[in-house]
Amino acid sequence: MSSLEILYVDNHLLVVNKPACLPIVPDDSGDESLLDQAKAWIKREYSKPGAVFLGVVHRLDRPVSGVVLFGRTSKAASRLSAQFRDRATSKTYWGVVQGKPEPSRGELEQWLLKDSERNRVGVVEAERGAAKLANTSYRVLRSRGARTLLELTPHTGRSHQLRVACATLGTPLLGDLKYGAEEPLADRSIALHARRLQVRHPTLSEDLVLEAEPPRLGPWRELRP
Repeated sequence: MSSLEILYVDNHLLVVNKPACLPIVPDDSGDESLLDQAKAWIKREYSKPGAVFLGVVHRLDRPVSGVVLFGRTSKAASRLSAQFRDRATSKTYWGVVQGKPEPSRGELEQWLLKDSERNRVGVVEAERGAAKLANTSYRVLRSRGARTLLELTPHTGRSHQLRVACATLGTPLLGDLKYGAEEPLADRSIALHARRLQVRHPTLSEDLVLEAEPPRLGPWRELRP
C-alpha cells in the first residue's frame, strides 16, 4: 500500500494530498482507491474496530493530484457536501501548460456541454440543452522555455472545467491528450494539481485553508515555486 500524505485530521475531517492517477473511489479498474487507503489509515491510526466511515464530499479526476477532503462523520460529510454544492468553498489549482497564454491573466466564461458517452466536454456558443455556464480565472505564475505554470481559480464546479479552459487559451495541460496535449506524460497523469482549498469547518465557526504541495517529478520539477 502506498503511503498517504495527511494534510489535516480531526474528529470530523480527514484531508489528504491525492497522488495523480489514483481513483478517489473504487472503479472498474479494480485499482486501490484513495478512499480505501484513507479508511485503512484511519483504522490503523485510531485502532478502529469494524468498518470505518468516510464520506466523499468532492472529487478530482483520476489523473489530477492535490487536496481531497473527506468527512469522518455523516453530519460533517453532509455539511461539507452542502458547501461544495452551494459554491461556498474556494479552490485554487496549479497547472503546467504548453505555451504561454496571452494575456498573462484573465477570466473565461464558457458554456460547457458534456458528452457522457465519450466523457468529454465541449464549448458551445450559447446556452443549449444541458449546457452549463463555467467561469474560470487564470494567471501566469512562471514560465520556462515552452512551458508555463498557471494558477487557475474555478468560480463554478463544472466537469473538466479547468482542462477545457486551458485548451481554450491555446495552452493545453501537459499530458491531457483529451484536450489537445501533444503527448502523454510518463505516468499517464495530467499536469493539474489542486493546490489550495478553503472550507468552513463543519462544527467550528472557522475557515480552514488546506494546501498541498505539487508533485516533485515530471513537469513540476522545473516550474514549481
